[in-house]
Amino acid sequence: MDNIAHNDTAFLGSGWAFPVSFSADNYMLNLSANETNINESINVILNTHKGERTLESEFGSGIQQFMFRKIDSTLKGEIIEAIKFALLRYEPRILVQDVKVASTDIANGTIEILISYIYSKTNTRHNYVFPFYVKEGTNLDKKK
Repeated sequence: MDNIAHNDTAFLGSGWAFPVSFSADNYMLNLSANETNINESINVILNTHKGERTLESEFGSGIQQFMFRKIDSTLKGEIIEAIKFALLRYEPRILVQDVKVASTDIANGTIEILISYIYSKTNTRHNYVFPFYVKEGTNLDKKK
């Protein structure tokens, strides 16, 4: 008999916390479980560049390819499709219902991506907000 505790949310999974960190008390690897684990998984998928993982080169959303582009309806549509496809392929515990791209700070190139999803086993609705910086690292024009 295994020592793993089985409960109603066991299907949500558990694993290493992201970012990877260690507990100061017992020097063990921090873990995440349930909803936190799914949110961390979504974050990893959205932040991973395609080709970044050696053994799984297609892993990730590839939204980084949209950096430095003009924020218009075409860009928003491409981002939505890339995210829907990536989450469908790499996060089987959820069913994405809607993805919206909202321009929040066009001057600084920041947009928010709102993801509505349900857990595939329980039909529980959840939302995830992902900030995406279209002009990341372009503070060269600011004068001190």
